[in-house]
Amino acid sequence: MMQYFLLVNRQGVVRLAKWFQPYSQKDRNKILREITNFVITRQNKMCNFVEWKDVKLVYKRYASLYAVVAIDPDDNELITLDMLHLYVETLDRYFGNVCELDIIFNFHRAYYILDEILLGGELQDSNKRAALHAAYEGDALAEKVPEFAPKSYHRK
Repeated sequence: MMQYFLLVNRQGVVRLAKWFQPYSQKDRNKILREITNFVITRQNKMCNFVEWKDVKLVYKRYASLYAVVAIDPDDNELITLDMLHLYVETLDRYFGNVCELDIIFNFHRAYYILDEILLGGELQDSNKRAALHAAYEGDALAEKVPEFAPKSYHRK
C-alpha cells in the first residue's frame, strides 16, 4: 500500500502531495525535506527504487518533475513504477504535453485525476480513458456554474 505520493521539481519545491497514511504536519514537513534532498541528489543512472527508513521509495524523473511514491517494503516496485507512468501519461493526455506550470495553475485537476486512478493508496483503475472521461465530465459540470468554469486550456 502507498504511504504518500509526491510531485517535486528539481529545486525541491513540492508541487503535489497526497498522503494516504496519517502523519502530523511536523512529520510531513520532515519527510518532504528529507525525501526531496535525497531523491534530487541521486545520479540519473542510479536505480529508481530505494529502501528509505521503513518504506521503499519509487521515483521517476519526468522533465523538470520527480514523481515519488513511498510504498510498503513488501509491495512490488515495478507495478508502482508503472502506476507512476500511468498517472503522468494521463496528465500528459489531459493537458496536452503537461509541464510544471500546468500542475501549479491546475493543481485541483491534477489531484482529481490522481483520485480517479488511486483510491486509499491502492490502484483503483488503470484505464486512462476512464480517468480522462471523468475529468472531462467534471469540467463539463463546472462549465455550467460560471465561477467554477475551467480557465485553462486542454485538448480533448
